[in-house]
Amino acid sequence: MNKSEGFTTLIANMIKEWKWIMKYAKKYRLMCFVYILFGFIATVMSLCVSVASKYLIDSVVSHTKEQLVISATIVIALTVFQFIFTSVSSWITAKVNSKVDNEVREDIYSHIVTADWQKIGKYHSGDLINRLERDVSAVSSGVIGFIPSMITRFVQFFGSLAIVLYYDKTMAVLALLSAPFFFLSSRLLVKTIRKYSKETRKINGDVLSYSEESVQNIQIIKAFDLTKDYISNFSKLLDTYRKTRLEYEKFNILMTLIFSVIGMIVSYFCYGWGVYRLWQGAITYGTMTLFLQISGTLSSSFNSLASLAPTAISVATSAGRIMEITSFKTEMDAQREKALEIIDKAKNTGVEIEFKNVSFEYQDGEAPVLKNIDLKIMPGETVALIGASGEGKTTLFKLILGLLEPTEGEIIFTTSQGKSINVSDSTRRFCSYVPQDIGVFSGSIEDNLRIVKKDATDEELQNVLQQAELTSLINSLPQGIKTELNENGANFSQGQLQRLAIARSLLRKSLVLLMDEATSALDSQTESRVLENIMVSEPTQVRIITTHRASMLKYCKAVYKIMEDGTLEKQ
Repeated sequence: MNKSEGFTTLIANMIKEWKWIMKYAKKYRLMCFVYILFGFIATVMSLCVSVASKYLIDSVVSHTKEQLVISATIVIALTVFQFIFTSVSSWITAKVNSKVDNEVREDIYSHIVTADWQKIGKYHSGDLINRLERDVSAVSSGVIGFIPSMITRFVQFFGSLAIVLYYDKTMAVLALLSAPFFFLSSRLLVKTIRKYSKETRKINGDVLSYSEESVQNIQIIKAFDLTKDYISNFSKLLDTYRKTRLEYEKFNILMTLIFSVIGMIVSYFCYGWGVYRLWQGAITYGTMTLFLQISGTLSSSFNSLASLAPTAISVATSAGRIMEITSFKTEMDAQREKALEIIDKAKNTGVEIEFKNVSFEYQDGEAPVLKNIDLKIMPGETVALIGASGEGKTTLFKLILGLLEPTEGEIIFTTSQGKSINVSDSTRRFCSYVPQDIGVFSGSIEDNLRIVKKDATDEELQNVLQQAELTSLINSLPQGIKTELNENGANFSQGQLQRLAIARSLLRKSLVLLMDEATSALDSQTESRVLENIMVSEPTQVRIITTHRASMLKYCKAVYKIMEDGTLEKQ
């Protein structure tokens, strides 16, 4: 009973997944129609060649010269046209496939980057990349390939069946002898293929995640002499993936062998029946040839339809994995116009930030990280947040950035004219952020600056580099601001990268500056100069810093400590 219920649930999930895929098929219905049309024409031509071959052989046997010329001309013309048509349709199909694949990939990528931060953050980047690449590729192929292929093969099957039925009903029955076995084995096929599809994708995601993470942390791995351990662990992951793949291949080979043997038996039955009918004189040699061709086509087209089952299950599995990450609530930027209006009004006077009874608890947390926080910060003020690591300082920044939503209470930005707006993804444009994990990107120093302001002038770039005390470093580099950064900025020190991140945040000229341990890698003198430059550059800017350094507190109007219970106390 339980197994039956499990199978029913599996089928229900697959139906749901294919309904989701059909949304894309509907979007690309014109392309699918073209693909189906090509397949239909190719199938009809193939059947016509088979029928024409019958008349060609009969004309040879009967020595009918006129019929021979006509039949040969038709067969040759159809065959040549078939080659040309196949080449043209293959090229068009490749163009369509690449277009659909890119558009589906872009759609899923946009879902990932705009998804609820807390939920999407639970997935490892390697797993997300695996879904974005492998699973999206499977779905896009299913949209433009599987559905049209299924329709084409149905046309081929029923076309072949109609021809065989027209000439000999018994032959049609013999050609379909493999059908009962397929239906009897379908349940086992569906459950097993589904199981292995899920397992292989999960393990492949683990391999990608492990390799990505280890490559990013290769310096630490080498420093602690962990290279052999990581190579060994990676080898174990690959062995697990290989074993799972081999188990599936073993099952697949066994089922293919069984189907092939049954197909061979069916073919011999068809061949024997054709010989018998020819012996009786009931059919001609041409009809015998047609029987052998069409019965083979009929049997193979049925088996082809059966072979689509693994593909359908695999595509549905990929769709389910994508649906899992696209089901999360996405950011809509619903308050964009209002946010832009407030920025315009407040660019000279600044905004105040007010926390009204704000509490926050993570979805899988046991206790609130922040509790009943009431705080108001006025334009031009610099305040510090202190407290033990893990007590909620970074969480508070994520609330201000709209990455997280308060469990209770609200955070409000207000202009000097009294215009206010609640924090959301739309108000993120009010802020500049210097995180603990600096976050540099591939490209040059200039690229990393311009990423926040594409139209920044060269003078603006030089100004922020000077404010971040980077001018002398940039001038000492052979390529200056055009110098390329290695992955994660590995060719620069942490202090240099921190100053680059500060320069990037200053270039944005935001209403609010959030600095999360942003000067931890700087010496005290450089830190002082950078902070003083920041104070002068944006006099109305709200600045919130988290720090474990007492030297930074002298720049702050107020210092607040986040306590163990999540409350906030002024020091």
